[in-house]
Amino acid sequence: MRFTPFRLLVTIALTLASFVWAAADTYPRQPGVDAQHYIFRLTLLTGDSNEIRGEATARFRLITDNVREIFLDLATPTADGKGMTVTGVTSGGQAVAFTHSDNRLRLPVPPGFKAAQEVAFTITYHGVPAAGLRLINNIHGDRTAFSENWYNRARQWLPMIDHPADKATGEFIITTRAEYQVIANGALIEQLDIVPGLRRTHLKQSVPISSWLYSIGIARFAVRHAGLIRGIPMEYWVFPQDIEKGFALFERDARGCFEFFSDRVGPYAYEKLAHVEAAGFGGGTEHASNIFYGEKGITAGNGPVVHETAHQWFGDTITENDWNDVWLSEGFATYFTLLYTEHANGRDAFVDGVRRSRDTVLRLEKSMPNTPVVHVNLNEASQSPNNQFVYQKGAWALHMLRDVVGTETFWRGIREYYQRYMNRTASTDDFRLVMEQASGQDLSWFFRQWLNRSGVPAVEGSWRYNNTAKQVEITVKQTQTAETYRFSLGVGIAQTAGALPKLHRIQVTGRETTISLPAENEPASVVLDPGVWLLADFGSFAKASAGTR
Repeated sequence: MRFTPFRLLVTIALTLASFVWAAADTYPRQPGVDAQHYIFRLTLLTGDSNEIRGEATARFRLITDNVREIFLDLATPTADGKGMTVTGVTSGGQAVAFTHSDNRLRLPVPPGFKAAQEVAFTITYHGVPAAGLRLINNIHGDRTAFSENWYNRARQWLPMIDHPADKATGEFIITTRAEYQVIANGALIEQLDIVPGLRRTHLKQSVPISSWLYSIGIARFAVRHAGLIRGIPMEYWVFPQDIEKGFALFERDARGCFEFFSDRVGPYAYEKLAHVEAAGFGGGTEHASNIFYGEKGITAGNGPVVHETAHQWFGDTITENDWNDVWLSEGFATYFTLLYTEHANGRDAFVDGVRRSRDTVLRLEKSMPNTPVVHVNLNEASQSPNNQFVYQKGAWALHMLRDVVGTETFWRGIREYYQRYMNRTASTDDFRLVMEQASGQDLSWFFRQWLNRSGVPAVEGSWRYNNTAKQVEITVKQTQTAETYRFSLGVGIAQTAGALPKLHRIQVTGRETTISLPAENEPASVVLDPGVWLLADFGSFAKASAGTR
């Protein structure tokens, strides 16, 4: 390709980005270790106990020489009897002298291992999960088990590196009562009745995913195989009592949005997509290849199908490499739900959704001041990364970015971002650099202003018609006490009542901006942001009184 000077700078920046350390969440990194594959062999729900019995094999690639120890996250037993007890660890068939305390399982690397080699450990353990895996009755009184690892609860029942930065492939081999069906990540490998009354189900996830995306569901299910969508098997799993409402909900949106995201963003990454009714949930959780939906929503015929499906691309296939950047999951899924609305239901429905989102952000700015979208050194041990800003203001950042670079360029950049970081992790800076390359623009100011800074501009103004000059004179003011914003503001001028306004653009950078636009006659109306492209708190904007400017 031909390189302009700016494109050359972006290319250099992309090359250097991997050598720059940004502010990170507080999870302790293991730079010398890369998780490759997990196998979780679990026995549960064979009787009335909530205890699980597990054997996990974890394989790691060493990145550097002299790695002496690998630690895994695993909850230690507490006074109430919950947590996991490790009874043994082996590596290469030899016992390993592990330590397990303060929710960390520390494994000494056997001597002789060097960079580029792989080491594996097999951990035998048992216990009652305090969280992460619920063994409960569903709303119909049937016994079930469903995982919910978001955002750092995989460690409550699975020994692994419980942070999104280290993706790995994995397998679940589940032994439970034969009356149950088991859903988990990836493709079904085997289902075997091993002894009367017990069944073993083996599923394998062949694409690397982050820890919180690992999932299992065990229950009595009605399962519908909905066919191939863009070559991918789609499945619906609901409790037998909820067949009618559950299947109808999934059929309504699951196919259309899957086709839209596949066609507009890029190919789906996983072996299947299962939409699953789950006990103990509210809303939905986007586990890779298995989306879990709250049972009460299913029985009411509701569920965030489009949002959670969008996550399969953004959050699952591309995962934020740090909890500071969780908006790369939630802001994307929120905006791409709106984009599907635009595709399926038209521009008016899309704009209605964007307006509602803007109203939500303005309310949040009052209740949660000084809260940027991108967190700063989030304490992952005690602070959830999610708030409504990462959803709604994150979505608005994408909406305004689309306006800044143009819709065609926006989609081209999104496809490049997906292709480049598919099955990997990414940061806000990674996304910015891709969009800069796609647009040929320096967007550092935009990302800093809308994602790293709190607040929104407060905008008001007035207009008057200068009959002598045949011009509409428009004044726009930023009235917030904080520093000014830089933005492009649409102005719609309608010459007659009821006519479609002609759109003009004002580039606003200071406290007060005045422009003049040609008009043969006095307009019937002048409105700000008729296309709903700016996140701002709009105040009064009306025709100025005679004699005022």
